Amino acid sequence: MNIIHPTRYQRLLSEALDADFSGWDFHWLEGRMVQEEPSWDYPAIVKDHFPQAHSLLDMGTGGGELLTSLAPLPPETHATETYRPNQPIALARLDPLNVVLHIIQENDPLPFPDACFDLVINRHESFDAQEVYRVLKPGSSFITQQVGGLDNLELNQVLEEEISYPFVRCCLENDLNLFYEAEFYIERAEKADLASIFKDIGAVVYYLKAISWQVPGFNPETHEEGLIKIHNMIERQGQFAATAHRYLIIAKKPT
Repeated sequence: MNIIHPTRYQRLLSEALDADFSGWDFHWLEGRMVQEEPSWDYPAIVKDHFPQAHSLLDMGTGGGELLTSLAPLPPETHATETYRPNQPIALARLDPLNVVLHIIQENDPLPFPDACFDLVINRHESFDAQEVYRVLKPGSSFITQQVGGLDNLELNQVLEEEISYPFVRCCLENDLNLFYEAEFYIERAEKADLASIFKDIGAVVYYLKAISWQVPGFNPETHEEGLIKIHNMIERQGQFAATAHRYLIIAKKPT
């Protein structure tokens, strides 16, 4: 397959493969990948709940980036993280804020007693609705923003002969049923389809390197034909357009 501007293609590929990625920091993509924001402001929604919260849990804190940006935090703030490379980053960032970081394994029960948190937050982390219900105090809220199962699926459509994205059933409707089964009251539920624009092939490769579950087993060599197709599209039209999917749920444990 012919490559438009092959020297640029190879340079962008090499830059993306060599670029560092740590925590949940996507600064390298600034100006190279542009993603539309949803109509809601997740950090602002969380902050609005702080005055009523003495105790807070952040599930899947990543490198602690979001939690740090929300300071000052409630007096008793805890965080969990399952991804090993993120754990030392989160510890270094959150320890000065007196946040207790709990290292857990994926799908572990939450390591907390019943009814101990005034607020639980979760951005893009898996969860068990029954477990969240258990650790919340009566009358307290769970705020989560999740990634929909069709997120940036246009990448998979070009790169894979058979789409293997494992999260296609993740959606607002299925999660709402989990909340109802756990006996939560739903205060707010919204979803959004958002433009996700890649401006060079390096941005695509860096994104797939960071979001390893998007294209399982992604490798620039084994997926070379698809990468060249995307690169040629970007060279011709200035971008590769995909669609990000997000949804927001605010659920309350009845008193």
